Parts: sequence; C-alpha cells; structure tokens
Amino acid sequence: MKLLVTGGAGFVGATVTRMLLDACHEVVVVDDLSRNDDRQIPDGAAFVRLRVQDIAEILVPDAGFDAVLHFAGLIAAGESMHHPEWHWDNNTRASLALLDAMRTAGVGKLVFSSTAAVYGEPAELPLVETSPTNPVNTYGDTKLAVDRAITTYTRAFEFGAISLRYFNVAGAHDCGDGTMIGERHDPETHLIPLALDAALGRVDKFALFGDDYPTADGSCVRDYIHITDLARAHLLALEAIHPGEHKVYNLGNGIGFSNLQVIEAIREVTGAEFEVGIAPRRPGDPATLYASSERAHRELGWTPEYPDILDIVRDAWQFHQQPR
Repeated sequence: MKLLVTGGAGFVGATVTRMLLDACHEVVVVDDLSRNDDRQIPDGAAFVRLRVQDIAEILVPDAGFDAVLHFAGLIAAGESMHHPEWHWDNNTRASLALLDAMRTAGVGKLVFSSTAAVYGEPAELPLVETSPTNPVNTYGDTKLAVDRAITTYTRAFEFGAISLRYFNVAGAHDCGDGTMIGERHDPETHLIPLALDAALGRVDKFALFGDDYPTADGSCVRDYIHITDLARAHLLALEAIHPGEHKVYNLGNGIGFSNLQVIEAIREVTGAEFEVGIAPRRPGDPATLYASSERAHRELGWTPEYPDILDIVRDAWQFHQQPR
C-alpha cells in the first residue's frame, strides 16, 4: 500500500514508519519539524516538510494514497493547560483539515493516534474502551474532539477508522541494523528520558511532579508500554479497518507503575544515583491510569511482548547513551 504518515519524524511515527517499510509498504512522511528534527525519519520513506493544516497540498485525488496514519500533534498535557490554543490548532484543527483532505482525495482508511488522556480521572480501573470520557487537561479534550469527529465522518462518508488510545509509551525500538529509534522530544516532558538525563549527569536533579497523590507512595501511577509493542499494533489496525466503522482500542500493559517505582527501575538499570526533587503537581495530571487491552487482544490479535518495566527502561537507556 501507499501510506501517508503524519508526524513521522516523532518517536511513535518514526517507529511505525520503520515497521511499515520493513513490511514493504510505500511511505510518505509529513512533519513540520516543530518539535523534532529529521534524524529519525527512516531511510526509504519520502519526506515532505509541511504542517498538517496544509495537508491538502499533497493529499489530492491522483496521489494514490491507500490510507493515512495520523501521529502529528502536540502531546504535553501540562503545556496544554497553559497554551490551549496551541493544542486546539495542532491537534484538532489540523485533524479536521486532514479528514476533509482525505474525503476530497478519496482516501477512506485512517489509523489515529489517540490517548488515554481522554478518560481523565477514572471511576474504576482498569480502563476499558467504554469507560466514561472526561478529560482533565486540554490535551485530552483536543484528542477526544478528534475521536468524535472521526465517528461522524465514518457515519456520513463510508469512511473507516481505528483510534488507538495510548497509555505511557517508552523504551526504544531496535531497527535491526544497528540503529535505534527513541524519544527526542523538544521540549522533553516524559519521565523516563528526563530521569535518564539525571542518571547521565546532564541535569543536576530530576523533578518529580507531586508526591501527595492518593496512591500507595504518593506519586502518579501509569501504564507503561514498549514502543515496539505499540508500533506493531498500528500495522494490525491498518488491516482491520472496515468502511463505515470507527473502532477504538486501548494500548497498554494493564499494569500500573508509580513514578517512584519507575525511578527505582532506572536506578537499577543504570547503576546511577541521582537527586530527586519534589515539584508541585502539574495541572491536568490524573492520579492513576492503567488499561485493559483485552479488546485489542481479542479483535486485533495484539499482545504486548515487552511488558516488564526493566526491559522498557533498558532499551531507553541504551538509546539515551548515544550521542545527541
């Protein structure tokens, strides 16, 4: 198939692009490089530097695309509370432009990068796809709005789509040729790469945002999923799209690790001691999130192969030690 991948310079987008190329698909990557550079775009993919808001410039009827995998967007929940306008533009407005361009071009298959943030503070755990959606941050609001828009498009235009709701994606993907794809966010907001910076002495101390949550050790609890497992689910989803249907799947391990547990795993893997400073809670951070991915297992045949937090941290550590 000829596939359009938006946000293909990012951590998840680049990993999925690598897997699509390995599966002999033709891939065109679109990214504006506003939060990444082009170093991780895999060889073999065509690259167009473009904002998704302007996607109609290349997504035209005679371009020959069979499907779109949409990763482009802003992901920092804390930032979304201070700059909601950035997230509504880059996540929601851009996605609506993409949906309209797909309709005009006659491209009827979409895999959408959604998020666990649509659920907000859960009433019960683990979270399932039918759990109430009540985001507590603007990031989750923008992604939920896109999910709802996709549903209406599938009803109106015989459009087919699958939304994959990620929990905390981490680790690094081994490409099998001596290279790895890992996290290179700018700015970096994720716990594991920030703590690995502290382990390497790149920063003086690691900031833990909040130690007074209603959890066993007072720190947030999250479901961590290995990037390789997450990326593999996108190829399965691509083959499972049906016209007129919008399916939603959670992608997680079903295991919750607290921030302090992850820090201890990082200390064990790296052998480094580093200072942890307590910072105020970030607005929009739920206390506990972890998933049931039973639907993805049942309907897509997807099962995580790397659920151990130590394996996730080891791969992230291997990547993180590489020159920047």
